Amino acid sequence: MIDQQIEIPTKDGSVTTFISHPERDGPHPVILFYMDAPGIREELRDMARRLATSGYYVMLPNLYYRSNVMEIGLVPPDPESPERKRMFELMHGINIAMVMDDTRAFLAYADKQSAAQSNIVGAVGYCMSGRYAANAATHFPDRVKAAASVYGTHLVTDQPDSPHLAASKTKAELYFACAETDIYAPQEIIDQLQTTLSGNTLAEVEVYPGTHHGFAFPKRPVYHRDAAERHWERLLALYRRRLR
Repeated sequence: MIDQQIEIPTKDGSVTTFISHPERDGPHPVILFYMDAPGIREELRDMARRLATSGYYVMLPNLYYRSNVMEIGLVPPDPESPERKRMFELMHGINIAMVMDDTRAFLAYADKQSAAQSNIVGAVGYCMSGRYAANAATHFPDRVKAAASVYGTHLVTDQPDSPHLAASKTKAELYFACAETDIYAPQEIIDQLQTTLSGNTLAEVEVYPGTHHGFAFPKRPVYHRDAAERHWERLLALYRRRLR
């Protein structure tokens, strides 16, 4: 395996991006791995490596680069803690339009890499970035063949770029993994998402019983091993179907 951390120029600066891919048998389909709200950390790098070992060129960019922040560190559960308030400030400092501009730069970089098969792309986003993964599929429909949102937030909004509308704008296969208990995506939101996507054979919404927001992250108190492994099974199967 080859790991590297590089800088990718954008119109707003330079994005520190962790990249992992197999050493041999390339070029490999590209996976855009969009971080969750607590930001880049070794936990996410390890997840990127796990994806890469299955034969992908995985890009994990720091979406907080505009604020010159990368690793936030431990975020206490107390909603009044300064660290958590800072995390929400950073999260609200970016939006879909910004991240799609960045994604254009990520793909332009991948176009020049001999290890990357940049015309075949998958996306995955956790927490705040579920909406970014879905929008990658709608903004780059000729490249992004599969996108997954894992306990994504803002799944149903009144905006034209709402994730629940994505299936009508792309031929990519979409997968939404939802926690059973999630204040950021309560049951009524999941119901709306399921209703909108009902009957679409290239879109699936799956609720993971007994889980809470963040269940796939090994370092979280809410980590649920069985559900986390199921999410890996679903994610890798999605990419095998659509990126080969």
